[in-house]
Amino acid sequence: MREDVENLDIRDVTANWVNAEVLAHQIEERIKALADLSHTPLFFGRLDYLHAPGADQAEGAEGERFYIGRRHVHDADGDPMVIDWRAPVSQPFYRASKKDPMDIGLRRRFGYTGGDLTAYEDEHLSDPAEAATTSKLLQREIERPRVGPMRDIVATIQPEQDEIVRAGLSGTVCVQGGPGTGKTAVGLHRVAYLLYAHRERLARTGTLVIGPNKSFLHYIEQVLPALGELEVKQATVDDLVAHVEVRGTDTAAAAVIKGDARMAEVLRRAVRAHVTMPTEPVVVVRGSRRWRVPAYELEEIVRELLDRDIRYGAARDALPQRIAHAVLVQMERSGEAPDDRVQDAVARNAAVKAAVRAIWPPVDPAKLVLRLLTDADFLAEHADRVLDADEQKEILWSKPFRSVKSAKWSPADAVLIDEATDLVQRTHSLGHVVLDEAQDLSPMQYRAVGRRCTTGSATVLGDLAQGTTPWATRSWHEALAHLGKPDAVIEELTAGFRVPTDVITYASRLLPHIAPGLTPVASVRENPGFFEVRTIAGAADVVAACAELLGNEGSTGLIAADARIPALAEALTAAGVPYLAPGEETTRETRLTLVPASLAKGLEYDYVVLDEPQAVVDGEPDERTGLRRLYVALTRAVSGLVVTHAAPLPPQLG
Repeated sequence: MREDVENLDIRDVTANWVNAEVLAHQIEERIKALADLSHTPLFFGRLDYLHAPGADQAEGAEGERFYIGRRHVHDADGDPMVIDWRAPVSQPFYRASKKDPMDIGLRRRFGYTGGDLTAYEDEHLSDPAEAATTSKLLQREIERPRVGPMRDIVATIQPEQDEIVRAGLSGTVCVQGGPGTGKTAVGLHRVAYLLYAHRERLARTGTLVIGPNKSFLHYIEQVLPALGELEVKQATVDDLVAHVEVRGTDTAAAAVIKGDARMAEVLRRAVRAHVTMPTEPVVVVRGSRRWRVPAYELEEIVRELLDRDIRYGAARDALPQRIAHAVLVQMERSGEAPDDRVQDAVARNAAVKAAVRAIWPPVDPAKLVLRLLTDADFLAEHADRVLDADEQKEILWSKPFRSVKSAKWSPADAVLIDEATDLVQRTHSLGHVVLDEAQDLSPMQYRAVGRRCTTGSATVLGDLAQGTTPWATRSWHEALAHLGKPDAVIEELTAGFRVPTDVITYASRLLPHIAPGLTPVASVRENPGFFEVRTIAGAADVVAACAELLGNEGSTGLIAADARIPALAEALTAAGVPYLAPGEETTRETRLTLVPASLAKGLEYDYVVLDEPQAVVDGEPDERTGLRRLYVALTRAVSGLVVTHAAPLPPQLG
């Protein structure tokens, strides 16, 4: 298929060089999408239908056989050899069961090692004599060692995951899922499915995946290309709101206030305060005639624009046209017959322009936020009865900055500027947005993401128990309201595929203290995993534990409180143990990653050494956030976990 595209001759099919360039680019992208992945098989399953799909079963129509794979594959004649996993005919591979065989006589799963076919397993779903069993190949694929970036799960999607993946484009879906339930994979595969089912629409409107940090985005960036989807953009929330250079930080208290949804009202007031009611008439001179629009009529126009509550910039653009229209009405009354060109000319008249500048001056969003954070009186005026005096004092900068460029903006400030920018000019909306690790966003950050999908839908992924910011959301209903999607469907995934039984059971001891209402994850893995808590004497014992786990196949992560990372790095270097930073790709030679606890979220390793749990808790501003950070760190292991400690363990672990 790739060679067919490479051999296309487009010399005589384009009208001009622009069309030729566009077509050449499209062909180049198609060739990239058809790249071979040596470790990935073209098909992983087979379905034998009892009757041809869509045929009348009463007529005894013969069945059909379909091979299911990541991509549609056809032969030289264009006949399908492998059916895309997203096609409707593939759905029974994920949904069919002994209770509901969905007209499937046989479902076959193929097992692969490094791209080579090594096993297969059959289920005769319509045979009452065959008992339902757990797929050994499915278990083996789930428990396969992790080396390198995140991989797709098309061969192991479960029925409850498939329902979310195939949910329609029009609605927003929120997925609450504990560690290892596959929520990130489900979100990415939902994007792939939507691009398959609504390709033309999403090609026009765009799709975006939002992750918590660059390391996480690097970890997941190969999933969609492996499924042939190259057009999906990735970003962090900080990337979305990068109107200014971020060089500063906030106290936790200031960040919570700046991230509060009430700041949207403060900004709205501050923007609208720039409008000044006219006190003088506008006099337009055209030839020998003078046309006068009185102040009271100008005020009516301004109040009507304010009442419509449209964007500040859009209203400012409309104001000269409204004034010009008032002049044209007078012209028509006097017997003239002006047209649209006359109205445009009046709107550009110097007197009209001067009036617009005085009534509705331009607003620079960054300068507006700068003034709010440095001018106590200006903030007090617009935060009256919204923020109390202590809250206003908390967010005011102790050291004022003279200009936007010299100011040391914090991440929360950048979000405020994004809100102000949207008040002035509407933010471009996309067709679909995936928001991962959503529990950590502030209300103002939710609003920033929501602006990017006002005319589209979203997939929101997260775990309330893993909220590790001071402003972490306490309920999905509240978060979805800030996102602008209050009617979103909330789904909960409770079956754990990644974290071994013994590990998730140990970590779940923290749930009553960090998220009392959540259902604990129940691991579906048959392998209980390797789990051990060790009392140690020093860093040398931590290095020894890492060396021991590196004797196994797969990746190993050493997770520790951020403050302990330099000492552990020094100990690893002294012992001659090579290691990587989070986001760097593991190789067969270097399979150990040294991970600060603050960056562990969303990552996974075959084996994990967790150093000093109490230090992880103490590294956060409050105990609840610290215990949530510890819960995240405890649940990164796929096959085994060793907890090392010299200090006493947190009492919540029992």
